[in-house]
Amino acid sequence: MRTIVAASQDGTLKADLALLVSNNRTSAALEWAAENGLPHLHLSPRTVSSEDALDQAHLDALKEAKVDLIVLAGYMRKIGPKVLTAYANRILNIHPALLPKYGGQGMYGGRVHEAVIANGDSESGVTVHLVDGEYDTGPVVAQAKVPVLPNDTADELAKRVLAQEHRLYTDTLIRIVAGEINLDALR
Repeated sequence: MRTIVAASQDGTLKADLALLVSNNRTSAALEWAAENGLPHLHLSPRTVSSEDALDQAHLDALKEAKVDLIVLAGYMRKIGPKVLTAYANRILNIHPALLPKYGGQGMYGGRVHEAVIANGDSESGVTVHLVDGEYDTGPVVAQAKVPVLPNDTADELAKRVLAQEHRLYTDTLIRIVAGEINLDALR
């Protein structure tokens, strides 16, 4: 998230941050956004009465902030059907593996890297994908490969993958804004 914000602020990414939303009230992202004067909001099951109300609260906040593209970066909940419908082909996520491998519910962070190493894969990577109603099943927008080195640990692999995540997500957003990637053509 910080890498994307920095690219927006220095003009590399020709886009403005409309709103940062976190489902974790104690997230470092919310704290950082507050410290830097960025629009931010905490929405979670703790802030509303039901999943439907949460979905509607997200949609209302996004519409009020005039959001055109939703960029998930560390958001750990499924997106509700109202937001999915209103922002069809306009919700991106990043995953620390070469989807469709090592995706799905529960496959995040170190779990992904441990699975890659346990399976003996020679490469892993990063995937930017469109979000649909399931975990990590939307169309792939962009990928970057990362070699799995002999004797790699999950932590070592994670560091190399994270470096590619920062580069790939920002580069992909730059290409979307420039019209080089048409998200509607990916469905």
